[in-house]
Amino acid sequence: MSGRIQYEVWLMVLSLVTGAWLMLAYDTLRVFRLVIRHGSFWTGVEDFIYWLYAGLVTFILLYEQNDGVFRAYVVGGVFMGMILYDRLISRIFFKCLKKIGKCLKMILNRNKHTKICNQKQSGVGE
Repeated sequence: MSGRIQYEVWLMVLSLVTGAWLMLAYDTLRVFRLVIRHGSFWTGVEDFIYWLYAGLVTFILLYEQNDGVFRAYVVGGVFMGMILYDRLISRIFFKCLKKIGKCLKMILNRNKHTKICNQKQSGVGE
């Protein structure tokens, strides 16, 4: 196999991994939304920032690995990596992240409840 073809295969692998990474980041954002509930405005802001990040990461991939030359198959590979991650890994990983998020939420609520109880016992806030 020629060096050029090996490079193109490597670039495709990198684009698939980049797509999977971006979906992993989005799953983490979804768990954050479950743990800390907020309105549609902030959800929109988070999505906007996420897609800016996704575009920047894809641009950096093209810039560093291909000297900034746009290759449609690289962008397609990023989307394919996102789809593969979503179909093969996301459900399992999201369940694990959700459990971790629930544990964090319980810990935060427990600490919040403890502070309120301590304030009542010490007479603060009366």
